[in-house]
Amino acid sequence: MSKVLVVDDEKSMRITLSEFLSNDGYETASAPDAQSALKMIEEEEFDIILTDIIMPKISGIELLSQIREKSQTVQVIIMTGEPTVDTAVKAVQSGANDYLTKPIKRDVLLKAIRHAEQIKLLNDEKLILEKENLIYQKGLEGILLERTTALQNAMQGIITLLSSVVEARDPYTAGHQRRVGNLSAAIADRMNLGTKVVEFMRIIGYIHDVGKIVIPTEILSKPGTLNPLEMQMIRTHALSGYDMLLKVDLPSFVGETIFQHHERCDGSGYPRGLKDKDITVEAKIIMVADVVEAMMSHRPYRPALGLDAALHEIQQNAGVYYHQDIVSSCVELFRKDYYEIEDLEHKIHFPI
Repeated sequence: MSKVLVVDDEKSMRITLSEFLSNDGYETASAPDAQSALKMIEEEEFDIILTDIIMPKISGIELLSQIREKSQTVQVIIMTGEPTVDTAVKAVQSGANDYLTKPIKRDVLLKAIRHAEQIKLLNDEKLILEKENLIYQKGLEGILLERTTALQNAMQGIITLLSSVVEARDPYTAGHQRRVGNLSAAIADRMNLGTKVVEFMRIIGYIHDVGKIVIPTEILSKPGTLNPLEMQMIRTHALSGYDMLLKVDLPSFVGETIFQHHERCDGSGYPRGLKDKDITVEAKIIMVADVVEAMMSHRPYRPALGLDAALHEIQQNAGVYYHQDIVSSCVELFRKDYYEIEDLEHKIHFPI
């Protein structure tokens, strides 16, 4: 089981939360303030840190920032008794993995901790794969065939792991990234953009929503309409995905494309409001594939709308939200080539 540090200036809160966790098999420790917590973190390793926001001298947000300077994999869950839009958004932007509103019920706490534990394990595995990838790059320079195979396998592992991280957090869209990746690759192929672009489109599609691992599960799987705070938090995932991929050995345009996949050609998208000429062709393909797949699939808040509705949406907004040539290729793919959305995870042929 994971090791959890509870940080709160209220003794009763520390005792109650620690007891909840201990009874569920977690190894726990507690600290009355951020200073004590930082000292404990220096002396021993924790998998999950559960911290209050409002504390004397050093706040939970400041504690979070200092933790993130040392580790990106430790899961940090913020607790607050006074939730506001600014506080919640600042917590997520500072690197919080989840947040809980006081008073905290036992089942809500344990659900959040279990999600954090799962993400921590996946992130640790990702680091191991990245280290293996680095070893391959440094150690197999003289044997081209072996090096290529090793890099392909390591990259396949990293892409698969990044994709599975999102699915662990967002079960309602399990397979969404694979379907978007496969559709994006098919569109690029129909546009005769070349093998290299086709393979990169599949890779980008498979991980385009990786930034959603920072979004609380309750928001990702919410069955109703999102409120303004929740929508604002959802919209941080494009930047979060971009920041995460800066640390992975992938070409820079992969992260930039993921950063742009919710932009729109008329400038009405997010997070930067980019217009047509500033958006990569890869992002323009992903945005079309993303919309089509999403409309064709079930979501917690609505049933699947079907292919006709999806194609009507992109055709109606071709030249406005979406690039005309990409829309035409996508429509022809379904109408002339009889393409069918597929869940299969293809073996990635990484263009080296």
